[in-house]
Amino acid sequence: MAFKPLHDRVLVRRVESEEKTSGGLIIPDSAKEKPQEGEVVSVGAGTRDDDGERIALDVKAGDRILFGKWSGTEITLDGEELLIMKESDILGIIDGDKAAKAA
Repeated sequence: MAFKPLHDRVLVRRVESEEKTSGGLIIPDSAKEKPQEGEVVSVGAGTRDDDGERIALDVKAGDRILFGKWSGTEITLDGEELLIMKESDILGIIDGDKAAKAA
């Protein structure tokens, strides 16, 4: 994929949610909400401060993130649905090691 976000924008691939509830009920596609969790595909170089110095982003490609329900703009690249959003729309980074230990 030949796409690089600009400035403080981030390209995100949604992570599909579970198709069953914790009680074992299967959720049909029509009743599922779009997940608010994703994986960062690529990031821009960051914004510039008043002195012209680049401010690097806190996220990097491969990070698993949570974002707001209405965040980002949906696009299709190479047949894959992705989101472009500003870094400020990202609520947090999910630490995979700690999440695996908690489960």
